[in-house]
Amino acid sequence: MSATIRFTAATAVTAAVLSALATAPATAAPVFRMAPVDGHIASHHLVGGIQHSTSGNWAGYAATGRTFTSVSASWVQPSVSCTSATTYSSFWVGIDGDGSNSVEQTGTEADCYGGRAEYSSWYEMYPAYPVNYSNTVSPGDHFTASVSVSGTTYTLVLSDTTKGWTKTTTKNQSGLSNSSAEIIAEAPSSNTGVLPLAHFSTANFTNSQANGQAIGNFSPDKINMASGSTTKATTSSLSGGTNFSVTWNHS
Repeated sequence: MSATIRFTAATAVTAAVLSALATAPATAAPVFRMAPVDGHIASHHLVGGIQHSTSGNWAGYAATGRTFTSVSASWVQPSVSCTSATTYSSFWVGIDGDGSNSVEQTGTEADCYGGRAEYSSWYEMYPAYPVNYSNTVSPGDHFTASVSVSGTTYTLVLSDTTKGWTKTTTKNQSGLSNSSAEIIAEAPSSNTGVLPLAHFSTANFTNSQANGQAIGNFSPDKINMASGSTTKATTSSLSGGTNFSVTWNHS
């Protein structure tokens, strides 16, 4: 089967913010965030009960086709290899975003500024601007994250079990579709489109669940990140319905 599924518009970042970032010191917190953009799912086909797709900015798994009330996963924070280029990568769980105009998500970031690696954590209720947490993030930290909804109340939880901190954010918002659940490594976006992808070490996701079940139970899309003929990141098959990895291939 062949289909094309277009994602929602990119996070809007004003020219003023972009200008400020250009002159910001290396320690500045990342402000770009992760709504699905120009990237779209294409070359969509079914293999062994799993949909295989490509996206311009996502790699990982996305489940659709029903209402989702929760999504969760764990991962080890990837490191990044930096050159003089400014590059970005993020790792998150979320509800919505695949075919809808909102994303409720939380996760971590690994970016490069002027040859220096910067790591951070955040949540976002897109299209609202993201909010960065102030807690220190280091490569190799073990993270567990979840997003859940009850009625119009969204609870976003991010825990660094290595450093022993947890951030719980509760937001009330009505009118969201709750129509997809994702566990994703991403090339973040600005109002100009998809940003350069950082060279991240392999991202290993474990215990990936939606609605309290293995995400593999929902015949999710297995998404590779590609731009034209260039594959930027490759997603592995699911192991046990819950575990997979995303490997960087190209900026």
